[in-house]
Amino acid sequence: MGEYHTLSTADGSFRLYIDYPDQTPAPAVVVLQEIFGINNDLRQSCRELAEQGFIAICPDLFWRQEPGLDLNEWSEQDWKKGFALYEAYDFDAGERDVEAVVAAARKLEGANGKVGVMGYCLGGLMTYLTAARSSIDAGVEYYGGGTEKYLAEAPAIKAPLMMHLGEEDEFISKDAQAKIKAAFSNKSNVTIYSYPGCSHAFARHTGTHYDADAARLANGRTYEFFHQYLA
Repeated sequence: MGEYHTLSTADGSFRLYIDYPDQTPAPAVVVLQEIFGINNDLRQSCRELAEQGFIAICPDLFWRQEPGLDLNEWSEQDWKKGFALYEAYDFDAGERDVEAVVAAARKLEGANGKVGVMGYCLGGLMTYLTAARSSIDAGVEYYGGGTEKYLAEAPAIKAPLMMHLGEEDEFISKDAQAKIKAAFSNKSNVTIYSYPGCSHAFARHTGTHYDADAARLANGRTYEFFHQYLA
């Protein structure tokens, strides 16, 4: 089972949810949230990563606005709250937060010094920005909404990066997906997978658009990718 810890940075302190594998030393994977905070879905994702042999670390990205957020994706009120926080989110400050978590993860007790970053939706975009602006060992982006707005930063990405896109994503248009694929067409370190018939958040365990087969395929690719680059 995971536990909550506190990370102190130059900007302030915020919570991390950490789930350890049975055996250490192990590589660390920083898991970045959607708009719902560190909720049951994210804790389940951390448990699955720990079962794969990774130290899973999930930071509270909304700590400046509303620390300790744990929203229910089935609640219309929680959706509105999450979207409002997303619209007011400082992506630059948030990326610095992720950098601080990555730095701490390298020195975490039981860690082997290698750190990957992965995220969903908001967290997917934050994975992309972190890969472009700092040093990570590998990154995986699940349906990172808004990625197409930051494609000017694509040349800065040197670490291995994997993206998962649902072809019918209602928040990432087909045009946006085409632009993303074109921006990385000549970068051998970036792999993009498309999932036919899948909508946004197809890998969210209890989501309306959850697709078990696509989620299993995407997650399997993610685990193999991290085993390859973080071992």
